[in-house]
Amino acid sequence: MTLRIAATSGVAALAAIGLAAVTACSSSSSSSSSSVPTGNTSATASSSGASNPLGGSAASGSVVIGSANFPENELLAEVYALALQAKGVKVTTKLNIGAREVYYPQVKSGAITIIPEYNGTLLTVEADPTSTAKTTAQVDAALAAKLPSTLTVLNPAPAQDSDSITVTAATAAKDHLKTIADLKPYASSMVLGGPPEFKTRSDGIAGLKANYGLTFKSFDPLDESGPITLAALTGGKVQAADVFTTTPQIVTDKLVTLTDPKFNFAAQNVIPLVYKPALTPTISSTLNAVDAKLTTAALVQMVNAAVTDKQNYSTAAENFLKSAGLG
Repeated sequence: MTLRIAATSGVAALAAIGLAAVTACSSSSSSSSSSVPTGNTSATASSSGASNPLGGSAASGSVVIGSANFPENELLAEVYALALQAKGVKVTTKLNIGAREVYYPQVKSGAITIIPEYNGTLLTVEADPTSTAKTTAQVDAALAAKLPSTLTVLNPAPAQDSDSITVTAATAAKDHLKTIADLKPYASSMVLGGPPEFKTRSDGIAGLKANYGLTFKSFDPLDESGPITLAALTGGKVQAADVFTTTPQIVTDKLVTLTDPKFNFAAQNVIPLVYKPALTPTISSTLNAVDAKLTTAALVQMVNAAVTDKQNYSTAAENFLKSAGLG
């Protein structure tokens, strides 16, 4: 899989299209020096009710929620912050901290209480670089066994920011493509695009051949889910490409991400990484309720709203929570 420098693939996809300069807003009840407010992000505790798992009485304690330095992760931190504020938790945000090498030690030491993570990369970059776990269950089990004693993870969201084989809507309709396996009768006449290293990665050309029996006509080395790859795909230079699953152009260009039933690409579920001594039942139940509703499609819509449509980050986060019945 791709070694995501900042925390996941989203940074490459969004930075490459020149949109990562959007500044995150503070969603804290007390301002953080590393956050630049862009709007009102305060949340009001919801009245209690069985239909709203975030409703209820105020909870004691406080947390510091951090994020990596790319829009998707900042949006996820906003979602977590607003959800916890709605339960009466005092929240301070420290957004746009930097790459995993910068923020991970801060969570480990308790300087940061919670940060949105991606389970596959967290496992292979920090917890166990030798791991060969692929499925969400396998990855989470390995994390539980390998994380240091001060850290824990909560339930993974269905949402994943991972590599994928993506085609245009026209190609998908013409060849009746839904999964990577469906490419087998057509791969020999297709040009596959992706970053240069995809040619030699274990989950690249070699993995697609081993897991799905695919042999493409040729491989075109492009960029990492950026404008060159997207232009080549939509322009017909390549017929399939390695595109990260939360790239906004999946929405704007009506692209089709093929499902990966054999887990050629390891799971990259969104998952809260938490400083364990600070974990409370309120934090656990609230963030688990949020992640249960966070699908890849919902995450793509959020990123597209904030990055492409320039929507205020807190507004995008609030809209997600409301649409999921959690606001």
